[in-house]
Amino acid sequence: MKPLEDYLIVDFSQFLSGPSASLRLADLGARVIKIEKPGTGDICRTLYTSDLIMNGESSVFHTINRNKESFAIDFKQASELEKLKKLLAKADVVMHNFRPGVMERVGLSFEEVKKINPTVVYASISGYGNHPNLKDLPGQDLLLQSLTGLTWLSGNEEDGPVPMGLSIIDMLAGAHLAQGILAALYRKTTQNVGALVEVSMLESSYDFQFELITTFFNDGGALPVRTKANNANAYLGAPYGIYQTQNGFLALAMGHIPTLASLLGCKELEVFTENKFDLRDEIKNILANHLKTQNTEFWLNILEPADIWCAKVLNYKELFLEEAYKVLEFTQKVSMIDGYHYETTRCPIKIDGEYFTSTKGSPKLGQDNEKIINEFIA
Repeated sequence: MKPLEDYLIVDFSQFLSGPSASLRLADLGARVIKIEKPGTGDICRTLYTSDLIMNGESSVFHTINRNKESFAIDFKQASELEKLKKLLAKADVVMHNFRPGVMERVGLSFEEVKKINPTVVYASISGYGNHPNLKDLPGQDLLLQSLTGLTWLSGNEEDGPVPMGLSIIDMLAGAHLAQGILAALYRKTTQNVGALVEVSMLESSYDFQFELITTFFNDGGALPVRTKANNANAYLGAPYGIYQTQNGFLALAMGHIPTLASLLGCKELEVFTENKFDLRDEIKNILANHLKTQNTEFWLNILEPADIWCAKVLNYKELFLEEAYKVLEFTQKVSMIDGYHYETTRCPIKIDGEYFTSTKGSPKLGQDNEKIINEFIA
């Protein structure tokens, strides 16, 4: 039995942040009913990635909305809103990621939902919280990365701001919302009280950088400075970074420079008896030139037996050929109601030795209307 079986989640959220939270809860056994606008549905259905269309809709939608049901209803109409409230009255969790004020305007605020469901866990993600000067700004991932200092941590010193190559703030906010919901559900189960769970993408981005922000506050307020080349962390010294080899790339984490000098046979490194932070550019430059003289496997065969923290750098094609990936069985095949199949990833959480998988793909818009109406509304 999955740990969240028998919990009902009604999810109004769209795009990535909210749906990523409900996806994780669905993986853990919750029944997730996705509320969508008739005709168009979640905007993410048409948010194309690399122009990839799967079964007529966006690959992003299929990735993040598998294992859910779809209920299409125009709840801006008073009669439809009353129908929807019958469903909400039976939900354990009601969640959304609209801007502040949207749910209030349609009559589905926390206070309104609590009137019909006193122990509901009501959860929301916003871009910037309820701050009056910020709440109406667009809560978009790249914008949040840019506004919170994150883009000055990747890349090299002369690169300018570099965003991360995926929607990291969306995913972090979704993970934080799922954590808050789980904590609130525990209290609901033990004390029979509801909760208002709120997460902002702004705060999730700040929290993501807690280590570096704490260092900044306690290090005289000096800005983080990326190395001139091979940067991987603005606050870590050499050799921390990724280096080109004769046939690819090699990642090196923390390491004792004299030990590396000996193992790699690098005479130029032997003069660095202390790994001082202000020497990191010089050390990295020597390492970068030396590591280009042999292929990645040559260096790994020396460094790995010596317990040096290192790894080859893989692209997707190389990764999926690795035995270390295959043994995890991390890819699962799911099916839609019309028989369309696609491959995606599974839930990474293991409980009592069990991974949680499901063959249920993403829903067609409104495909579960009849079932939901008969079960909760009729």
